[in-house]
Amino acid sequence: MLPRHEVRTVASLPASAEELDALINAAVERRVGAALGDLERAVADLRSAMTTTTANTPDDRATIVAFSGDMDRLFATFAIASGAAAMGMEVSIYFTFWGLTALRVKTTFAGKSISQKMAAMVLPSGPASLPTSRMNMAGMGPAFFKMLMKQRRVQSVPEMLAMCRDLGIKIIACEMSMGVMGITREELIPDIDYGGVATYLGDASRSKITLFI
Repeated sequence: MLPRHEVRTVASLPASAEELDALINAAVERRVGAALGDLERAVADLRSAMTTTTANTPDDRATIVAFSGDMDRLFATFAIASGAAAMGMEVSIYFTFWGLTALRVKTTFAGKSISQKMAAMVLPSGPASLPTSRMNMAGMGPAFFKMLMKQRRVQSVPEMLAMCRDLGIKIIACEMSMGVMGITREELIPDIDYGGVATYLGDASRSKITLFI
């Protein structure tokens, strides 16, 4: 007689080749099914990750804060903005405080308080009368640099601003700063946008490039 454990082993064997094939096929299907399930879960995770990454990818845009009222810094602002626009990026420039002087076309005093009138008197009247951040030389510096720019056929700040507008760059004036400095809409160039901090943050949060100049 066979030992008891050998009897159990023999009894558990398939009775025919067909049963053996069926057992093998069942085992293969279980393994293949498990592998396919793992693969489907991995693909689903990958798709989810790609969707999340796409949702968090900033737009092809640049947002610039023009805080300075200096000719050279505004020149850099407009040069970067126009370059980004030429590359196909959507660009917005948010003018605040001293940067607002680059948008002025005239100075008015009617309806302003004493402090606002004083500010209007000392602020530059427009982009053509801006000081330089260095070598201003009591007002001679801007004339010196304008001469150098003209000799080298470099566009002036007013020309750069006009080019930015032609390129479709969004020009936004900060209304809060306008109120503090007593600058009215009538004093600024026409056909521009107005906004506040929320406007800037909305643009900046979706931008690949954000600059404060």
